[in-house]
Amino acid sequence: MSNSTRFHGSRSARRVGVAALAVALVTGVTAAGGAVPEASAGPDRPELRQAVQSFVDAGFAGVQLRVHDERGDWVTSAGVRELGGTAKPPTNGRFRIGSATKTFTATLLLQLVAEGRVGLDAPVADRLPRFGLDRRITARMLLQHTSGVFNFTGEYYPDGTVVPGIPWQGKEWVDLRFHTYQPDELVRLALARPARFEPGTDWSYSNTNYVLARLLIEEVAGRSYAEEMKRRILRPLGLRGTVVPGASPEIPGPHAHGYHRYEDGGQWQTVDVTRQNPTWISSAGDMISTTEDLRTFFSALQSGKLLPAPLLAEMRTPHPRSEGLFGRYGLGLYVQDTGPDCVGTLLNHNGSVNGYAALMYSTPDGSRTLTASITTGDAENNPAAEFPQALNRLLDVVFCRG
Repeated sequence: MSNSTRFHGSRSARRVGVAALAVALVTGVTAAGGAVPEASAGPDRPELRQAVQSFVDAGFAGVQLRVHDERGDWVTSAGVRELGGTAKPPTNGRFRIGSATKTFTATLLLQLVAEGRVGLDAPVADRLPRFGLDRRITARMLLQHTSGVFNFTGEYYPDGTVVPGIPWQGKEWVDLRFHTYQPDELVRLALARPARFEPGTDWSYSNTNYVLARLLIEEVAGRSYAEEMKRRILRPLGLRGTVVPGASPEIPGPHAHGYHRYEDGGQWQTVDVTRQNPTWISSAGDMISTTEDLRTFFSALQSGKLLPAPLLAEMRTPHPRSEGLFGRYGLGLYVQDTGPDCVGTLLNHNGSVNGYAALMYSTPDGSRTLTASITTGDAENNPAAEFPQALNRLLDVVFCRG
């Protein structure tokens, strides 16, 4: 069985360039060479070091990786922390996790469902009447991407048609990267566009769903999204390196730099976008974390520490029409079947924003995890073409031969 068969859905390769799941992976990255990295913790694992180096060889600027399995934690980094320098990315570095934020948001809303404070299949319009939502839209549909609501970062159709939303790449985004968007503003922009389909009749990834989920959390909990996240997840799990940044453009603590490469007037430009106002993606992808915190969170979730078993089962039940690069989509996470030669079921939610990408994988019992950050730079080639192969190689080492 090939790596591609193990880890990719049938529509994998052609979704990388357009899906919101891979925003930053296709917007320009760097070829940072260098020696194969040294492991910074645990016994030497050359097969993992080589798999990490394959991302750098493909053109990504830097990588930091954490694997947790029966041998304990193993961490390493490769590439460069900043263009023009030689230092590697810090293995304890903070980074923007992009759409991995969605798993945090989904968990938060499902905790409120578990307490009976909101119904998973109740009309969202009853709690958020100001938007005039279709009454068929439920919390489940928001978390599963089956609401049909327009994606405020743009809709991409199989025939190549693109219906643009807010700027999220190129010179227009660079010029606006410190602009503050309000969650209501993003929702209203989306609702002003035609729905992609009738609620519950199909599946399509839409960041708008998770901004609506944030607003639903705030309405039900009576607290801000950031406060509720700290109270229910970050503090109980001791996630001291994880931040809900709001409009702050900073990445607190040690971190690698991320870059955005784009064409303007026939000339290619590279801009350091480490500092950016993440309100443009809001609760669909704004959080900052570390590989250690992501491991702690995802392992706790999968081992049943954050949700009761029935809701965790709901979370892991994918929609049949949602097959893509990272598996099929449940409620805030992807479910992959890796086959009999590997671990069987594999759960994940990766993410990206301009400059940064994150990987977050776990077995169903939370005992084996992979978390990583990948930073982009100024390579003339487009590493997105090599990303699936590099990812498959890494997953194969950790969840098959590993």
